Amino acid sequence: MSRFETILAVDWSAAKRRSQRPGKDAIWLGVARDGTSEQQIYCRSRQEAETRISSFLDDEKAAGRRVLAVYDFPFGYPRGFARRITGSDDPFALWQWLEERVEDAEDGSNNRFEVASAMNRKFAGAGPFWGKPVETAWPDIPYRKAGIAYEDVAERRSADLAAKAASSCFQLFFNPTVGSQILMGLPVLQRLRLRHNAAVWPFEKVADAQIVFAEIWPGLIEPAVRSAMAAAGPEEIRDRVQMRLLSQALSRLPTEELAAMLAAAPEDAREEAWILGTGYEDRLNALASDGQGGLNPPPLSNDCFALPAGVDWTPVDDALALLRGRLGPITSAEAVPLSDALGRVLAEDAVAKRANPPLPNTAVDGYGFAGGRGEGPHVLPLVQGRAAAGVPFDGRVAEGSAIRVLTGAALPDGVDTVILEEDVSTDGARIAFNGPLKQGANTRKAGEDVCAGEAILPAGRVITPADLALASATGLAELTVRLPLRVGVLSTGDELVEAGEASGKGQIFDANRPMLLALIRQLGFVPVDLGKAADDRDALRAHLDGAAARTDVILTSGGASAGDEDHMSALLREAGAMQEWRIALKPGRPLALGMWHGTPVFGLPGNPVAALVCTLIFARPAMGLMAGAGWQEPQAFEVPAAFEKRKKPGRREYLRARVRDGRAEVFKSEGSGRISGLSWAEGLVELGDGAAEIKPGDPVRFIPYGSFAM
Repeated sequence: MSRFETILAVDWSAAKRRSQRPGKDAIWLGVARDGTSEQQIYCRSRQEAETRISSFLDDEKAAGRRVLAVYDFPFGYPRGFARRITGSDDPFALWQWLEERVEDAEDGSNNRFEVASAMNRKFAGAGPFWGKPVETAWPDIPYRKAGIAYEDVAERRSADLAAKAASSCFQLFFNPTVGSQILMGLPVLQRLRLRHNAAVWPFEKVADAQIVFAEIWPGLIEPAVRSAMAAAGPEEIRDRVQMRLLSQALSRLPTEELAAMLAAAPEDAREEAWILGTGYEDRLNALASDGQGGLNPPPLSNDCFALPAGVDWTPVDDALALLRGRLGPITSAEAVPLSDALGRVLAEDAVAKRANPPLPNTAVDGYGFAGGRGEGPHVLPLVQGRAAAGVPFDGRVAEGSAIRVLTGAALPDGVDTVILEEDVSTDGARIAFNGPLKQGANTRKAGEDVCAGEAILPAGRVITPADLALASATGLAELTVRLPLRVGVLSTGDELVEAGEASGKGQIFDANRPMLLALIRQLGFVPVDLGKAADDRDALRAHLDGAAARTDVILTSGGASAGDEDHMSALLREAGAMQEWRIALKPGRPLALGMWHGTPVFGLPGNPVAALVCTLIFARPAMGLMAGAGWQEPQAFEVPAAFEKRKKPGRREYLRARVRDGRAEVFKSEGSGRISGLSWAEGLVELGDGAAEIKPGDPVRFIPYGSFAM
């Protein structure tokens, strides 16, 4: 069997027309190629979905690509059902029977309950279809399942039992409404099948078909979906995640493994259909979960944080250089529509599909003609018609004649120069003006902004609204971006309680976690709240195990030194991946770095002031690198000091500061326990490693919080 170049996954719905805003329980299309999930498309109605799918298949056939299109509703009913309805065991006879009878309007209103009533009348007793929104309507359909015997046909297919799918293809109402999905889906499949000459598995041989339809069930990859949803947060749409992961997993299957899945359907499937991937759940989950994207960078090694031999105290610049040299992107990639690209990191250069502007055009309202004009008066006859933006002139302007043109209009053939309308007098048949006028005046050349094929946005760029305008103007509908970096934040220590809880003697409220989670969100990453762990090594190990499965990076605060209760350091040492960097800075100094099951861990000091400073100076640029955005150094400014300070050599210092009247003020106390200074400040004053004696008016280096994107 030849490989499938393209996977299309379709999440179907029997619901009414949806809103413009993407949401759950709707129709989603997921596309993957070469193991990369390229796009997820939201469809507001079944009609829109059918049109999009048909157009997509046309494009794929024209490009010569082989397509496996999988749909998340049953392709058949239990054995004997088709014969009872159509007189034939052929499942396609039932597809055609439904296509001839099911009516579905653009607004979502349909006659599925009437069609189900007609089918129920072909059976003795109640059912087999049941469930309806109004108990007194459609008397041939029971409101509940109770009392239906399922003697003439089974309630569930062999495929449903093998895949452990609890739903029945006869349930029309009350979630899950699989029965309604089938009635509203099979007529569409019948039309698509005939229109595109698609082979349907397992009813037909598919080895040589360019377009293959198969049934799928998202429940097969539920563990991968749960993990992705937990990492993405509550705003992510489950249906979209399912289609992304399903298309991705199938696209990553080697050809021989997919061939084995297609060969695994039993004899009953020739009439009832079969769920692709049944029995291969572990393999599909592994492929769906592996990076959740297509561009998978190599993992970091356990010794990536190791210091050179003999190094004890590490200067700040050396520590930053080590991080910069040893870390790299760790997130995979996906293609997303422009509407979802804001704030995401480009995984590859974005290349213009067409020039901007695509054609020579006029920059002003006026009159166009060929060639410049010298000194003196000029009179030119006007041709009939005009050129406007989006409404080009159909014809050629003769030499010596002029035509009315409006701003943004493509220049008609025979026109290369435009004169402003306010510089012209006209009687409707001619124009008169005074020269001189240069050839090409008031026009824009094709591609003078961007040429087709030109790289317009570099890999690693964080997408801005202006970037979206440029991408759209040059014909791009989607961008390949890295998946957002998922950063977990964990607080450790028996002394910590949550804000609002009752605090006992010696306990303090956890200030670090809310601060760091908010900072992660501001930096454009996905914050993952890992809660707080007690000073218990086994409990902390369990926290780290769960965090490594959900996140790309872990930030912890507390327990990073070498004391009896510093379990974070101890656990990282147990894993053989612990490095304690004693950095020559104030506040901060101890920074525990390590790997836990392949996930980088930044063990921050427990003091909130030191935790924030270490995050801004070290973790922030490191996380930007791992997110694919490159190493980002904060912009600093030299300003006069409004303070006095004597500093000893040997450590770099960061003072909480703000600028007033053009001068840098520092907080009244350097005590690292004074959290109020973080809120009072608007940035940091950085004092170098050497000795210094600063007096008012001396220049100092001020780094505003805004330079850290906070």
